[in-house]
Amino acid sequence: MIASPANADGFRRWHEAGNDDHIPPADVRIVTSDGQSIAAHSSLLGSASPVLERLLYRPRKTWNSDRIIHILGVPQDAVLAFVRFLHSSSRTVLTSREAEEAMGRHGVALLALSHAYRVPWLKRGCEAAAAARVSAENVMDVLKLARMCDALWLRQRCMRQVAKDFAAVQQTEGWRFVQKHDPALELEILQFLEEADQRKKRWRRERANQEMYQILGEAMDCLQHTFAGGCADEASSGKKSPCKSPLTCQRLQHLLRHYATCDNKLVPKCCPHCTRMRRLCRLHSSLCDQTASCKVPLCKQFKLKAERDQGEEKTWGLLVKKVATARTMASLANRERSELVQRSRTRYRGAR
Repeated sequence: MIASPANADGFRRWHEAGNDDHIPPADVRIVTSDGQSIAAHSSLLGSASPVLERLLYRPRKTWNSDRIIHILGVPQDAVLAFVRFLHSSSRTVLTSREAEEAMGRHGVALLALSHAYRVPWLKRGCEAAAAARVSAENVMDVLKLARMCDALWLRQRCMRQVAKDFAAVQQTEGWRFVQKHDPALELEILQFLEEADQRKKRWRRERANQEMYQILGEAMDCLQHTFAGGCADEASSGKKSPCKSPLTCQRLQHLLRHYATCDNKLVPKCCPHCTRMRRLCRLHSSLCDQTASCKVPLCKQFKLKAERDQGEEKTWGLLVKKVATARTMASLANRERSELVQRSRTRYRGAR
């Protein structure tokens, strides 16, 4: 009589303890493609795999007297490693050195077996082992296996490897085989490469925009800071506040000097430097909430002009929001950094 799955944990503990005198005799034989036979326990196999459980616990009349399960299509050593995994304590066995060696030797076969017999914890381990060994030379073979085994995580990992080193992948026999015999996979890879390139361009564009918003936020701080009393340097008095962005402040001061002496600053679209200065002042006026006491030139004039125009352009309003967000994030980052420094000093003084 075949043992119940409820006894599988006890069988597994006896097996892991290595005490052969107390382990029940094997009641199932697994036959491989080369005719080799591997003894196994039905309770352990059934508790690990629902597919094997259906084979083991279906009506007895379908069983022969020897109780044989055929696992074909893979080497005998891979089947033996698969059975040992099923007899072990599921996830914990993946961390052992012997398991890592088995994954290295039979990772492909074990992935196929774990998918066919629905052993999810072993399948995840095989995916991780295969992903760790993916290279430009074998990525196409691993990708085709991932498709057949419905291994989505491994498939995504292979796609990223193809995008990372596509020039080397094109030189492999696997890629030439895909071009000749699997046009659907070739199209999928080319579409992924196109999407990856678009994502990279979009990421670079967004990063450049964020840097521009951050620079504009610093320029707004420097503009207000400059007309509030200037910034301090080594030769200045202590009444002036220190500048957090000296390079941006220096560039802004050069722009202010040019604007003060330029004869074409009132001519529309004539001097690009003066146009830039007027745009900075307009941006400041859109962000400023202290128009009555603000010392920045043209702040009040731009406020009144915006009120007369009954709102700003959508593009300009979006720019104002982005710059305001960048300033807020920068202030939060500076505050968190200062709080960390203060806590570190407090701990240091307490330790002394």
